[in-house]
Amino acid sequence: MAGLLGRKVGMTRVFADDGQAVPVTVVQVGPCLVAQIKTLDRDGYEAVQLAFEDKAEKNVNRPATGHFTKAGMTPKRLLREFEWINGIDDVNLGDSVGVDLFEVGEAVTVTGWSKGKGFQGVVKRHGFRGGPKSHGQSDRLRAPGSIGQASSPARVFKGVKMAGRTGGKKVTLRNRYIVRIIAEKNILFIRGTIPGSNSGLILIKK
Repeated sequence: MAGLLGRKVGMTRVFADDGQAVPVTVVQVGPCLVAQIKTLDRDGYEAVQLAFEDKAEKNVNRPATGHFTKAGMTPKRLLREFEWINGIDDVNLGDSVGVDLFEVGEAVTVTGWSKGKGFQGVVKRHGFRGGPKSHGQSDRLRAPGSIGQASSPARVFKGVKMAGRTGGKKVTLRNRYIVRIIAEKNILFIRGTIPGSNSGLILIKK
């Protein structure tokens, strides 16, 4: 399996063998169940669809109920598709995949959804320093300044950094190292920070 689904628990620190304090993010990973197997003959590529977290049956529509029933499992909240690295001959519907997929010291790619902060100005959104604090500029402290040109071309170019909705986007970080694994609780300790708030959805890929 190329990856797993999980939830961000929070941040803490662990101590390395040399006594150095290492900041880590705790992630509750899986266990994920195989809900569908994509084959080269039927679908044109090989992949595995994983299901994560239980969901109340009353909140699942009939097509989704049939999909989970075919896989022999109760309805799940999340479905994501991952590449199966070593071929799909050794995987079956309903199989459980856990943290034994990873090893301590392995580099992984982590995808999360950043915190949504709503409509923000250019100082918070793009790091602008703002206008001068004197010389009559009392109302321009956090303003963007000039955003365009004069009478030619008489318009604002696309892509100009301006105020707007901030956060709430998919963010991918590469080369995040696994520091510790608690297999019996399906918990990973990943070095450094991970985008998103606590309990946010996390995708971890090899």
